[in-house]
Amino acid sequence: MVEHLFEDIFTLTRIDPDGKKFDIFNRSEARCEQFDMLMELDVATDVYPIHTGENFTMVLTPTLNLDGTPDTGYYTEAGRKTLAGKYDYVMHGKLYKISEDSSSADLSNLPVEIYVSFGGLLMLVKGDPWSAANLKLDQRPFLIRKV
Repeated sequence: MVEHLFEDIFTLTRIDPDGKKFDIFNRSEARCEQFDMLMELDVATDVYPIHTGENFTMVLTPTLNLDGTPDTGYYTEAGRKTLAGKYDYVMHGKLYKISEDSSSADLSNLPVEIYVSFGGLLMLVKGDPWSAANLKLDQRPFLIRKV
């Protein structure tokens, strides 16, 4: 069984909040239901169209192997079943920055900011530090999502 690093249901609130900048992907903004988290995520909309108001499950996981064995860094389906088969959109990236948002007035519960690059498509997750307790710098998580 795979232990997920993070999992929640998000609602897509805005697409390209700062205006359209790229042709083949959109920057989406979403809020999650369980934790007080905001996510900005670049999505290749030519292969995975998105719409404001959609709900989706977003998971960060260290491996796609159903038995939880570590990932080798190379993905090949090769006729085997993986977590990828259960989701609509999969990306592999690197967690390159974790920081606390010092602009918060409540210094005892500073929001955490998690930055992941998926080959140039970026993700920022910002909010409750407890929800990010399993995330570590330089992890190479898979992002998987399902509507």
